Amino acid sequence: MLFNSPIFVVFYLAVFLLYWGLRQRRPQNLLLIVASYVFYGSWSWKFLLLLMASTLFDFGCGLAIDAARGPGRRRLFLAASVTANLTLLGVFKYAGFFTHQAAEFLAGLGITVQPWTLQIVLPIGLSFYTFQSLGYVIDVYRRKLPAVRSLEEYALYVAFFPQLVAGPIERATHMLPQYRAPRVFSGAALESGLMLMVWGLFKKMVIADNLAPYVNHVFENPASFSGGGLLTALVFFTFQIYCDFSGYSDCARGVARTLGFDLMINFNLPYFSQNPVEFWRRWHISLSQWFQDYLYFPLAMRYMRRGGFASKYKAHIISFALIGLWHGANWTFIVFGLYWGLLIAGYLYIQERLNDLPDDSPFRFQSAGGAAAVLRGAVSILVTFTIACCGWLLFRADSLATAWQVFERIVSAAPGASQLVRADVIGAGQLWLMVIGLWSCELIYRYYPAALALVTGSPARRLVWRQALVVGILVSYFASQQGKSLPFIYFQF
Repeated sequence: MLFNSPIFVVFYLAVFLLYWGLRQRRPQNLLLIVASYVFYGSWSWKFLLLLMASTLFDFGCGLAIDAARGPGRRRLFLAASVTANLTLLGVFKYAGFFTHQAAEFLAGLGITVQPWTLQIVLPIGLSFYTFQSLGYVIDVYRRKLPAVRSLEEYALYVAFFPQLVAGPIERATHMLPQYRAPRVFSGAALESGLMLMVWGLFKKMVIADNLAPYVNHVFENPASFSGGGLLTALVFFTFQIYCDFSGYSDCARGVARTLGFDLMINFNLPYFSQNPVEFWRRWHISLSQWFQDYLYFPLAMRYMRRGGFASKYKAHIISFALIGLWHGANWTFIVFGLYWGLLIAGYLYIQERLNDLPDDSPFRFQSAGGAAAVLRGAVSILVTFTIACCGWLLFRADSLATAWQVFERIVSAAPGASQLVRADVIGAGQLWLMVIGLWSCELIYRYYPAALALVTGSPARRLVWRQALVVGILVSYFASQQGKSLPFIYFQF
């Protein structure tokens, strides 16, 4: 059941009307649990049983940790939860990859084995809800919150349908108080939630889904395209994945807001970042913060106590390598994570060295205002965007060899065979207009809020602006949509 499908519209309207018709918190929660299970079960009722089993197990681990008297028993139940969740991920997501790699390694030693693989489908949203559930158990172990006594509240925390299959990865400290509080219908929340949903669907259906055929066609046979064509496809994918994933997050936040809940912001204009660290503070924020709180900080504290350059930055590299592996069982994702980990470690090292220089050193950046500051900011954004594009090449390519081939052809400006893009793909010029239009809108939103105030100042202006936005989105959709509802990219993770 996709957000961008007619059946979801019917499902959402039914849930919305029943939910606000109940008026009391507990019946509303029970309705949301049933609705969430129906939503998830529409993909596979077998995987719904897996979700329920995971919920029950971690609920019990949380209670056991809270009730345990000694630190040993607390660690035992924490280890049980961590082991169970990582085993789920290992079996369903990584078993086939690692057995295949082991078989290739043995073949290199002259030992021929038949690799064992699992002929199963990855449960949708598994990486998201296992991390969310695992974060809760760790927080209970750290005494950041008491264990939930109500299975109803915990089941809703794990399975809340707007963010169940592709995030954001929420925290129990943020969501559980909302599930316990009474809700009051708000017209303003309904309006802003619907606008978020409309904007998210626009990014997904009009921009991402129309960039996808061009990107797919070029990456299916990169040797047939020139360096310029490959560069165009890479930039298009950079915006495709942003519009696809952030579009889902906007829809999730919008649906939740119309039901009286606040989900965290998962994207904050990442392509206007001025350095690699800032990029990951703005991209997939919930995942970055999850790894920061539950992996990076514990590793960094351990390594920094040991001292030394290598150990000081090792936590960054390990954390990002695992972020890459979280995305999928492929060497491209692992190298994607290492790429960002090494970049961030190197950036932080250089920053520290520059900060140690005397104030009058020519190698130390001096603060400047006016045009110089604007120019420096623009160059920093362009460099960081280029770094991000190189990372997305690793993410999009089906193998490291393909990624290297594409990179070589782009850098050398290699010529390509005369090959037209398929007729069902919008022309590259129109796609560039979409990309430039999106970036211009976000540029105004971030740097020129006064321009928005001209059209959103009074209630009448806001009404006209929002109606014009909806009309523009509908016109764009009918003018550009390829007639298909494409699944969201992050559903595969």
